[in-house]
Amino acid sequence: MTLRGLVALVMLLAFAAGCESMTGRSTGRYIDDKTINAQVKTKLVGEKASNLTRIGVNTINGVVQLDGVVDSVRDKIMAEELARQVKGVTNVVNQLQVNSSGSASPR
Repeated sequence: MTLRGLVALVMLLAFAAGCESMTGRSTGRYIDDKTINAQVKTKLVGEKASNLTRIGVNTINGVVQLDGVVDSVRDKIMAEELARQVKGVTNVVNQLQVNSSGSASPR
């Protein structure tokens, strides 16, 4: 292993240890949560029937939290269902608000 590779490995391990101490999650769990987050966002953006791109997504220990404003109760339910379809999701906390005027304001 070259010196450069060794330095990179040491830095990676230091970062990984820092992740666990700051969040209480292991590095693997942190990476899994980020992967789930990205997959949920991809599903929401891919939904052509509704504009679900303004939904905030946060994942901790496999629990996905959805927040923001949607246009209808149907959109709120659909967003939760899409999140539940992602592998590794253990629960979904749906805190989406339905805009009473029928058109969600941009975030």
